[in-house]
This record gives sequence, C-alpha cells and structure tokens, in this order.
Amino acid sequence: MRLSPLCLTSLFRKQPASWAEPHSFLSFFCLFLSFSLIQTSRAQLSSCPPAEENITAADGSSTWAVCHQTDYQGTTTKFVDTVATLFDCAQACSQNPQCDKAVYDKTNFGCHLKAKDGLTWATDARFTTIRLVSKLSNGAPIQSCPTGTTNVTSAGAILAACPNTDYQGTTVRDVDGVTSIEACAVECGNDSSCSRAVFQKSSSKCYIKAEPKELQWAYQPGFDSISKVSVLEDGDGITSCSGGYSNITTQNGASFATCKNADFTGPSVNIIDGCASVQACAESCTTNQDCVYAVYDTQNSVCHIKGTVAAASDWKFNRQFTSLQMIKASTSKATSKVGRWSDVIQFPIIPVAAYVVPAQPSSSRLLVFSSWGDRAFSGPTGITQFADYNFLTGAVSQRTITNTKHDMFCPGISSLASGKIVISGGENAEAVSVYDPATNQFTRAADMVIARGYQTSATLSDGRIFTIGGSFTGPIGGKTGEAYDPVQNKWTLLQGTDPTPLLTTDREGPWREDNHAWLYGWRNGSVFQAGPSKAMNWYSTNNGGSVSPGGVRTNVMDQMCGVNVMFDVGKILTAGGSQDYTDSDGTKAAHLITITEPGVPATVETLPDMNFPRGFANAIVLPDGKVIVTGGQRRSLVFTDTDSVLIPEIWDPKTRGWTQMAPATVPRNYHAVGILLPDATVFVGGGGMCPAAQGSDLSWCDRAKDHFDGEIFSPPYFFTTAGELAKRPVISSISATSVKVGSSITITLEGGLDGASFAMVRMGSATHSINSDQRRVPLTDVKKNGAGKYTVRLPNDSGVLIPGPWYLFAMSKEGVPCVARTVFVPA
Repeated sequence: MRLSPLCLTSLFRKQPASWAEPHSFLSFFCLFLSFSLIQTSRAQLSSCPPAEENITAADGSSTWAVCHQTDYQGTTTKFVDTVATLFDCAQACSQNPQCDKAVYDKTNFGCHLKAKDGLTWATDARFTTIRLVSKLSNGAPIQSCPTGTTNVTSAGAILAACPNTDYQGTTVRDVDGVTSIEACAVECGNDSSCSRAVFQKSSSKCYIKAEPKELQWAYQPGFDSISKVSVLEDGDGITSCSGGYSNITTQNGASFATCKNADFTGPSVNIIDGCASVQACAESCTTNQDCVYAVYDTQNSVCHIKGTVAAASDWKFNRQFTSLQMIKASTSKATSKVGRWSDVIQFPIIPVAAYVVPAQPSSSRLLVFSSWGDRAFSGPTGITQFADYNFLTGAVSQRTITNTKHDMFCPGISSLASGKIVISGGENAEAVSVYDPATNQFTRAADMVIARGYQTSATLSDGRIFTIGGSFTGPIGGKTGEAYDPVQNKWTLLQGTDPTPLLTTDREGPWREDNHAWLYGWRNGSVFQAGPSKAMNWYSTNNGGSVSPGGVRTNVMDQMCGVNVMFDVGKILTAGGSQDYTDSDGTKAAHLITITEPGVPATVETLPDMNFPRGFANAIVLPDGKVIVTGGQRRSLVFTDTDSVLIPEIWDPKTRGWTQMAPATVPRNYHAVGILLPDATVFVGGGGMCPAAQGSDLSWCDRAKDHFDGEIFSPPYFFTTAGELAKRPVISSISATSVKVGSSITITLEGGLDGASFAMVRMGSATHSINSDQRRVPLTDVKKNGAGKYTVRLPNDSGVLIPGPWYLFAMSKEGVPCVARTVFVPA
C-alpha cells in the first residue's frame, strides 16, 4: 500500500504551532495511517507459513532453514549480486562470520546478507528467507557427508567421494601428481587394500589411508575424502564407465568411446576372430552396415559386432572385455539405422529459444535468442540478443533488439494465422513483442494483464492466443489465464481459468509449480493441459473461461520439464521430466494420451519406458509420425551438464518402441532447444546461460556448460540400406498456399511419383522443453489424379488444423520426406 499524495504533503510540510490550524487533523490522521501501514507491512511471523525446509551450503559447512515467500525486513549489511541459487546465497552468508540470516531474490538473482538484530520476518512473495541452523568448524567430526556423495567407479570398485572432508589418521602411502578427486578414486580403486583415501587439490596429492577404525572422518575444506563402497563382480550392471572413457579414431574418420572392463551382453550380429586390438575392432565396426556398438574380448582377441542398439540394461562390468560405442560416424558409414549428425555449428549467442521464420515457397531461416547478454540473463533489461541462421547457406548473423523494450528470456511463444510470432513475458514480464516475417522487424504489442515468465502459450482454434501460469517473473501464484486477440491487439483476463488444478508439487514452492504447462489448442476455443502435473485439465476460453478435469496421466509423479507432442490428431506422446524443477531424478516413463471432445476426460495408456531417464530434453515430431527425443539429464540440475544423455531415441507409434540413434557431440540440457526444419532434419542447440546483471563480472560463470552452438540431425529415413542418401520426392507445385480447413488442394510431384503420402506439421517454436506450436496432422483423404498428381482434402476442423504456418510434406512409399512447402491456415 502507498499513502496518497495529500497525506505525504501533509506529513512533510512544516506544521503550524497549533494543531487547531487548518490541516492539523489531516496531519494527525495521516501520521496514524502511516504508522498503521508500517506496522502491518512489518507484521512479525512466528513460523514459516508453508513450513521450512533445510538445505546445505554449497561447501557443506552449514545447514540452513529456508522459507519461501517471506522476507527479513530490515538492514542489509551486504548485497551480493549474480547469485544463481538458494544454495549459493546460503554459501555467501556462510562465508561471512557476521551473517546468520539472508534473503534470496529469485527474480534478480541477488542475495541480501542481513543484520543480526532489528529484523521483521514478514510475508513477501518475491523473496525467500534463509537462516542458519548449524555450522561446522574446521576439523569437526562428522557422521555423514554434508553435501552428499558422488559415486566414482574404477577397476570394478564403486567409491563415494565427499568434498571438503578428510579422513584424519594414518596415511599408508601418498601419490603425487594427482589432479582430481576422480583420479584419486582411481588410485584407490586400483588398490585392492585401499578402502579410504583423501585428495588434496593444493598439493595434487592422493593419500591412501589406513583401515577405517584408525581414522576420524572430519569436516575440512581443502580436502576431499573417498570411501570404497563396494566392489563390482563380473556381470554386475553399470551405468557409467569404470575409470572413464578413452576415445579412438579410425582410418576413415569415425570416432569411438571405449570403456575398459565393460561388456554389452546382448546378441552379436557378427563375430570376428583373430582381431588384434581394440583399434582393429573399431575399424571392423566401421565396415559393418549394422555396427554402432561393439565389444572387444581382450583375452581371446575377438571382436563382437553388437549392431545399432545396445540396451542400457545390457551394459555389464566384466574385466575380460572393452566396450566400444561409435560417437561419430565416418562419411562412408551407413546411417539408415541410426541417422547422422552434422558438424557443430557455431553461434554468437546461446540458443535458448528458437523458431523457424515462415516463408514461401519454403522457409530458409531460423531465429534464436538468449537474453540481454549472449550468455547472461538477470532481470528486466529491455534487451534481447538474437542470432539469424540461414540453414541453406550456413550464414549466421547477430542482432540486438531494443525497440520493444523487452528482455524475452523465458517467454511464451506462439504463431498467429498470419505467420507473425508472438513472444510474451519473460524477464520483462508484462511485455509482448511481435515478430513480422514479412519485414523482419519486431513491434511492441499490448501488455499482458498479468506479468509472467516460464508460462506456456498456445494458439487457439479461432486464432487467438491463450496463456496461463508463469510465476518465474512477476507476482508469484494466481496466474489466471488470459487470451490475446490479434485483431484488437488486446489481452483479456479469463477469470474462470483457475491455474490451481494444473499446479505441480515442487520443493522450491509456488514459483516453480505453474511453469511450462503442456498446452494444446483444440476445438471451439478449448485448450487441453496434458501436464506436467499428474492431473490433466480442460480449459475453455469462452464466456470468461472455465476449467474442468481432464483425467489423470499418472499417479506416480509430476513430470516437470518433460517432453510432450501431438504426433497425430488428438494423440499426444509424453515422456521424461522430474518431480521437482531441479536437483531431482529424471524418469523414463512415457504415456500416450488421446483426447476427443472438449471436456471429455482423456484416455491414457502407459508406454514402454525410454531407454534413458531425461529431464530438460526436447521432443520433435517427424513427418512420418515418429517422435525423436534429444538431450536431457538423468538427474535434472539447472546450469549443469552432469549425467547428460547424448544418445537421442526415436519413438515409433506403430511398434510403440524406442530406438537409440547416433549420439550427439554436445550435451543439450537446461536452456537447450530442438526444432524441425523444413527439409525434415532436426536442429538442436544451446544449453547453459549464466545469471548475471549487465555490467557485472562474468568471469565466475562456468563456460564449460555454456553452448554457443547447434547441431543438425538427419534421421534414418534419409538413407538407403547402403548408407547413401535416398532420393527425395519434390513438390513441383501446389494449387494453394493459403488453405482453409475442409478445403482441397492439388499437389504435383516431380517425376510422376506414385505411392506418395502426405502430412502437415505445424511450424514450431521451442524453449525450456516446450514447443506448443508443433503438431502433426496426417492427410488421409487423398485421391490420385494422374502421374504424380494428388488431390488432398484437409480435415474440416480448426481445432485440429490450428491457424498459422504449416509445413506440407510429401513422402515416398519408402518413407523419404521432401523439403516441405509452407502453407498458411487462416483463422
């Protein structure tokens, strides 16, 4: 609340000697009112309203109680900017001897170190309070690892590494020149008598310690302790390479990751006796049509060709073998089974969001953007960095958008019937920018009614845009839906579209729970919300809006930052994600959701699991109806590349199974994108970013996880069984480029091609594992009218063929797609 100007004037004007003078009563009233307001705003909380949770500072030295949506009002002794997480704020306070309370500002990534006295604990949705519960002193005995352990596998031994701790006591021997805790773990793993070790970074030494009964485990910064948890036996399953991978390159340019003491136990498609070495086994693999995985038997000099797929469950520890996995195919390698990746494409910014620029007859450009900086974001700066990639010529250019005064980082993105792209919210949470492909320019549209970031938007059957949720920026919670009318340039709040039913449960609280909804515009202005919450919902945008239950996808868990895509009319594939937004295990779980009429609960089928658990992945529907899932982490953890999954996999709606593809070169996790290009290849890129304000020092940012690049994947349908490029259909003409629902168009293919099939795929826009623009509609009402000439009738349903730009694909009877023509479906 604010005092009126009249009150402020009365309070601060020079008062007459007598309170009987004019305005004296007003002055008294305003003074009383201001005092009351101050007391109200500083009302003391006695306990945390949603209940406190405990966290540990990054170095493990201290435990802190966290209360979301509260503030310690009072003196800030120091402000620390560019603080990425709550844990880092706790760490900043821990390093200050006078600090035992702090306030984390999630919107501006700042940490307020507070005074010890004179603070009022009050409700405030913008902040999170942190208070010290306990603190370890150097040398203090411990019973468990303060930060949690990380497992390292070496020579069949599983070892747990704990940073900032020491086993104090007898050292059996020390090893010089050890540069990492992992290398020290390998030293202990290779020593059958070693059960405890300590790594000291400053001296590059690994200390092999005596028996545990002679040691005291203690908190000690500068040292990292290692304990042997168990020893693998031959045949035990493994999820990572014992001792780390080694890479080798074959004579024809293929690259392999090799892992000692590892075996893929599945069937061999070929066995080569008299194979002299791991290198020779790799050379043999490159000459075999079906080889991506192989195993070398070191005892018997035998190479086992394992084929294109090796199930994760088949990877076993075995001292007799070395496993090989192709990570880059040779130019001559057949790729009809696993596809092929391009070389890495460099960008001047991190591609955090992306969309294809609609153009006729076919598109040639991809626009990607980050935030105010090429790799940094923080608060409403009014600036967005873009890169323009021409995927036909390979040209990449950069531009800075300032005229709309909109930092577009973390927005909703949807395309209009005209092909214009509407980018809503983000860091400038109320702002809306519209990109016009015809002029290549951005204009500011009407602001949203509610400021939002991390929301999803979806185009409706009548051409409007609906959005809901998004508590990353702006107020926290209560992010009711609203709809944008492009004709009137107006947003209308839909009071009946309550966001409560779509909330997930997240340990970080409400600012995470309405993020990245899985939205699908459907018939009669309806929207189906398929996730990431367990509960699904129908939203109506008519007559002030409403919400009704849409069924339950699963009772097991929410799937925040999982993937979802409509691959056929009313059929949605969902997979992956994690219960909490970050620091949370990913899942392999996949489901098939079928929707019919608005308001009717969806049917849900449980599908076979993906081969890998994934959070922060991307899903892209292909012209043939298959879906490729790229990137992600086994455990979702923002701003990291830990536990990255490099191997994409394709889901086939006919077999309902998953097939692993050739591995990518670069991890693609948080802030990565994936999108279908008009030539039916798949662009993936980005990942990383650093929370840092303009003008701040960026040297602390971890460049290793910032990916200023992209790659293009060519799916197997492009290749013959001999590994050569297959002949592609070519659309020589179409009778219309603006196509109404229910209308017919005539498509002519070069060479009088027979047996062709057709599909439309809506042009996509991607950010934060969301691509609400994409969907695929197979065109099944097809008549052949002569050599290479087809008449195709479109579905008569604007909830199926949502207004906007679409790819029109023709596919040969072998399943090879053409370069898509662009068609527009009007509102």
